Amino acid sequence: MATEPASRSEAMNTRGMSTTLETPDTREVRPATGRRRSARPGTWRHALRRDWQLYSLVILPLLFFLIFRYAPMLGNVIAFRKFEPGGSIFGETWVGLRYVEMFLNDPTFWTVFTNTLILGGLTLLFCFPLPIVLALLLNEVRNRSIKRFLQSVSYLPHFLSMVIVAAMVMQMLAIDGPINQIVKALGGEATPFIQKPEWFRTIFVSSEVWQTVGWGTILYLAALTTIDEHLYEAARMDGASRWRQIWHVTLPGIRPTAITLLILNLGTFMATGFEKVLLLYNPLTYPTADVISTYLYRMGVESSSMSYAAAIGLFEALVGVVLIVSANFISRRTVGTGLW
Repeated sequence: MATEPASRSEAMNTRGMSTTLETPDTREVRPATGRRRSARPGTWRHALRRDWQLYSLVILPLLFFLIFRYAPMLGNVIAFRKFEPGGSIFGETWVGLRYVEMFLNDPTFWTVFTNTLILGGLTLLFCFPLPIVLALLLNEVRNRSIKRFLQSVSYLPHFLSMVIVAAMVMQMLAIDGPINQIVKALGGEATPFIQKPEWFRTIFVSSEVWQTVGWGTILYLAALTTIDEHLYEAARMDGASRWRQIWHVTLPGIRPTAITLLILNLGTFMATGFEKVLLLYNPLTYPTADVISTYLYRMGVESSSMSYAAAIGLFEALVGVVLIVSANFISRRTVGTGLW
């Protein structure tokens, strides 16, 4: 009986020569069995091996962006080469900055560039702050049923097709449409609003506000739910009014969301509402309605000047990159929040 424990310990020592004990520190190291060493925790290989099912979900989105976003960028080379329909997709001959000089010396380009800046500025001026205001107002509504009804009514236009929105606007503003019927009833004369250049910017911005403000409100309402209620309680204990609570608690709480959306809006500043402008404008409203994206469409698709259109499109993209990088830099320096 006394020799049994000794024999057990000898057997354990013998087995210990062929393999190491599995402890939390040495579980993955088995030199005696010849297994390959596993990836260390914390490395990207370890994360990939552990969560490969989740990473596999990223494959299709990555392929989408590679095929439909990054691969077409190779076509920008025709901005510096002469492209002929039926020839090489990368152009036939190298022409350098010829097309860049053409649009820089083209008075029509500077007209559409000015229209783009004005329409983009007006859209940003009204469509950026109004969702914040609407979110703050909805946040003050205590009745859940009324709040949900107002939310639904405000963001439903976002789901309408752009063609339907443009058709509704044109029907409302037609000579025999509801707006002109009201004008006539008040003793005025019918006005062809959709054919007046001076009315186009008002029509465009108004329809953009109606269609997009409700959807933007959802993002700010989600940001409002992350604000700690104890901050409001502390503000009330200090005697802060409701307006003071909004100014010192609510607005700082949604500032990161607002800054992010502002930077994203500046990134698409130059591509202002191509579909809506294309559906609403006509040759009579070109002086105020024609923007860079619609001018590109006419030059590239209708006139087959692909190289000229590519040069203008490349210029538009560069302006957008400069705007978004500058906005992010200024945001980082001033408020400490940015997109990257």
